[in-house]
Amino acid sequence: MADTETAPAAAPRAIHMQRENFSFTGTVREYFGIWIVNVLLTIVTLGIYSAWAKVRRQRYFYGNTHLAGATFDYHARPKQILIGRILVVVLLVAYNLLATFAPLASLLFAVAFLFVLPWLVMRGMRFSARVTSYRNVRFDFTGGYWGAFRAYILGTALAYGTLGILLPLASRWMWTYTLGNLRYGDRPITSDPRLGKLYGQWWLPAFMIVGTLLAIFVWLTVVGYAMNDQLNQIDLQNAAPPLHLIFLLYIVLIPLGILFAVASLFYQAGTRNVALNATIIDGRHVMASSIGRRRYAWISITNLIATLATLGFARPWAAIRMASYLATVTALDTTGSLDEYVGTVRDEGGAFGSEYMDLEGFDLGF
Repeated sequence: MADTETAPAAAPRAIHMQRENFSFTGTVREYFGIWIVNVLLTIVTLGIYSAWAKVRRQRYFYGNTHLAGATFDYHARPKQILIGRILVVVLLVAYNLLATFAPLASLLFAVAFLFVLPWLVMRGMRFSARVTSYRNVRFDFTGGYWGAFRAYILGTALAYGTLGILLPLASRWMWTYTLGNLRYGDRPITSDPRLGKLYGQWWLPAFMIVGTLLAIFVWLTVVGYAMNDQLNQIDLQNAAPPLHLIFLLYIVLIPLGILFAVASLFYQAGTRNVALNATIIDGRHVMASSIGRRRYAWISITNLIATLATLGFARPWAAIRMASYLATVTALDTTGSLDEYVGTVRDEGGAFGSEYMDLEGFDLGF
């Protein structure tokens, strides 16, 4: 199978299309200055400044993401983000108190939260869309509660309940809900990723995981049979297991964890390609994504290793590196001049943007 899934939606591309590539111009030096100040002030203020830190971070990344000679803007106010985070902290504290003093009530709370979570996700997506603009035209999100419930609760249950067999179906629900309910000004955005193409991105990660699990099972069976006498002599109640058994356990768990991570990253990259290539703006402009799965996995894993090895100080480098790569593999195929098109779009979001944020807009971080 090819490393990327680049086949886009077919209908609009029958017309002559002009490709506009995304680009990212942020630098590690600039972002490190923002990041270190954000970290220090967040620590000094016991986390309160994190809301302002997020606004600074988002404005930097949005402002350095270019498309057709213009950049994106982020209009959120720190107050709305802070309110959302305070609400989340209150929920977590309430749950922990219930878990400590009333375990049964905490179980009921957890079940109730499963039904509240889709609403929180819906509100968070609406907030994020409405505080984002391109060429002074704001985005919007019109998804409802039951769409979020199907995408994030039912889809997750199906994916886990079928041991991943229905994961592509869950992914289709999620991407359709997330992208298919966006609007750019008064213009609709649709996304209808094909289930067959999503399964095309699923089989390799699934084979990697199943094959590794079978290999580990066979290996453990052989080792267990060879060490049967030693295992029978271990007194599990009065003695710690031998060091060589602990070593063998790590030999199994570490490669398994790495493989699960690689398989997950392969799947993420592939489904992003399929979903974005099936996303159409106003029936005429088509998104294009061509992430290389191996490249994406390499960047993600080496970013994590570098961040851990430097105690977090490589985080700005990792963030800029990933943002730059994702921009280079993303494009918008347009019918004609994007300048002329944007001039015809009515900015419905700008009319209610500030009022929405003052009255009911807050970011819960889900």
